Amino acid sequence: MTDLKRAPLPHDFHPEVPAFTVVSDDVSPGSVLKDAQVHSAGNTSPQLRWEGFPPETKSFAVTCFDPDAPTGSGFWHWVVFDIPASVTELPAGAGTGAFDGLPAGAVQARNDYGSKDFGGAAPPAGENHRYVFTVYAVDSEKLGPDADVSPAVVGFNLRFHTIGRAQLIGVYEGPSAS
Repeated sequence: MTDLKRAPLPHDFHPEVPAFTVVSDDVSPGSVLKDAQVHSAGNTSPQLRWEGFPPETKSFAVTCFDPDAPTGSGFWHWVVFDIPASVTELPAGAGTGAFDGLPAGAVQARNDYGSKDFGGAAPPAGENHRYVFTVYAVDSEKLGPDADVSPAVVGFNLRFHTIGRAQLIGVYEGPSAS
């Protein structure tokens, strides 16, 4: 395994906000991702549920980010926003391009694979990467951008509209180099 210098998490440079809780039947904190969340295997977004967010929350956004990708800017695996405040759980597979399991009105922006869905873990051979699943409590029903923006634009808008945040981090190591 290659020893990587750990990059900052995606929201380390955002204003501090209250934390709340996100849990998953598919991802355990600090544990290896299941094959279902690996790009070359199941390529399925995990089940996520959250609680304890600020009462003034108007919507949620959910992202999956790999800060350790060898790009200089990390790698966005999933970006979905405008999830109604009444929704506090996404089922496994909600991140498909067919929008099965996403509530009406939710918007999936393109990920760094170039598709508008969840793209699973795919680190280079021998590298152990972190996959940061973040749920953002948002102060407006609509964040503003549309599905054609980059993850950076969504992140820019979240910087100014996030009122609470929860994160869950899994890890995955690329296959050994031969």
